[in-house]
Amino acid sequence: MKLAVLSDIHGNWPALAATAADIDAWRPDVVLVNGDVVNDGPRNPACWDYVAQRRQRDGWLILRGNHEEYVAEWRDPAMPRQGPAYDLIRLSRWTYEQLGGRVDELGALPDRWDFVAPDGSRLAAMHGTLLGNRAGIYPFTSDEEARRRVVGGAAVFLTAHTHVPHLRTLDGALIVNTGSVGIPGDGDGRAAYGRLTWTRAGGWQAAIERVAYDRAAAERDYFTSGFMDEAGPEAELSLVQFRLARDVRTRWAAVYRERILKGELTLAQAVDEWLDREEFRPSRRAAAAGLSPVKRAY
Repeated sequence: MKLAVLSDIHGNWPALAATAADIDAWRPDVVLVNGDVVNDGPRNPACWDYVAQRRQRDGWLILRGNHEEYVAEWRDPAMPRQGPAYDLIRLSRWTYEQLGGRVDELGALPDRWDFVAPDGSRLAAMHGTLLGNRAGIYPFTSDEEARRRVVGGAAVFLTAHTHVPHLRTLDGALIVNTGSVGIPGDGDGRAAYGRLTWTRAGGWQAAIERVAYDRAAAERDYFTSGFMDEAGPEAELSLVQFRLARDVRTRWAAVYRERILKGELTLAQAVDEWLDREEFRPSRRAAAAGLSPVKRAY
């Protein structure tokens, strides 16, 4: 049996198209999309429509990620429409408006998939972990903490969310974080997805596959889609994060979220202050000029 697992596409259509082509060439028996198809990126309708079509035509499985939840929450009329609380979620509002009537499908997605192999071994998949779909497993997560997060008794636990691909054996179980198709967080800009196989002789085996694609085309989408002009100041964080293939927004939120909510500074001021750090300046200068430093697929 062959199982392909992709996740964290985040509206990156060129990355998804290249990854899907690579998966099709591998010819897996099952394809699982483990959440975060949309949001935090420019071409959300294209990405959602594609995976939904593959679900209908080819039986692809789709789980709900935290970003599907962020977008689906906009169906609630009590969501803030102004002020600092709104500013912090304005980006997902842009995605909500882009997706239109598709949003109900996002909210209806399941949050877990279980599979039993012919030998009785069990595989469990979640976008996050038992602690929620915003609680992931990183390479630096301790074994003790990881035990609290995985499904007990499973021979394989599939997770995503962190954007950092990671394989680990814990108490005889295989933990697989398949990384991210659209915005990898390990410094390698190529799309990442997981390939799992089961055989009677060898049981479960897993590997992370990397796929080169046209990153310059993906970056142009940030500008031509309206994302940079309409999604709010956080759009610049998203672009810099894409360019660096490293986490930018999560670190920023940890420093500034509460300060913004308290009114100590605006979201735009927080973004400006954060991206003025030396580590971000080269990528930010190109973003401000509407230029792309990405010259190749890799």
